[in-house]
Amino acid sequence: MTIILNGEKRGFDCPMPLPSLLEKLGLAGRPVVVEHNQSALLPREIESALVADGDVIEIVQITAGG
Repeated sequence: MTIILNGEKRGFDCPMPLPSLLEKLGLAGRPVVVEHNQSALLPREIESALVADGDVIEIVQITAGG
């Protein structure tokens, strides 16, 4: 499957749950904001979201600093 991830085409083996994509990207358990096909997801919605061919995903990692 091919998706657009943060503005770039990326290929993955098959449709997958969004948490699996975050794990592949090294972002599992990190504070992130995810937009899936132009809809911002609440944290509880991330767990049930499925990423499929042609989807557009934007991921922003939240960091704190001083």
